[in-house]
Amino acid sequence: MTVAAVAVVMPAANAAASTLGAAAAQSGRYFGTAIAGGRLNDSTYSTIAAREFNMITAENEMKPDATEPNQGQFNFSAGDQIYNWATQRGLKVRGHTLAWHAQQ
Repeated sequence: MTVAAVAVVMPAANAAASTLGAAAAQSGRYFGTAIAGGRLNDSTYSTIAAREFNMITAENEMKPDATEPNQGQFNFSAGDQIYNWATQRGLKVRGHTLAWHAQQ
């Protein structure tokens, strides 16, 4: 009597992406988070954000009270810091709401 065995490996389960962003990208999506510019110097925070996500949004640095602290006086440096950090790592940047009830 001869017995034959066949092993079948399901690639979807075994070839899972190693990060949340990579898993989302497999289906043409992004997986993002809000980033606080003041925490980018925290190596644990920034390492996890850069590794796990493929899109970011600024927490508050691009809201009206941050970009125009006084009428007619604009400051985009905190938003630029986040944008530059993200794009240097190949992450997409998504804009934030232009009108936020608590920060007008």
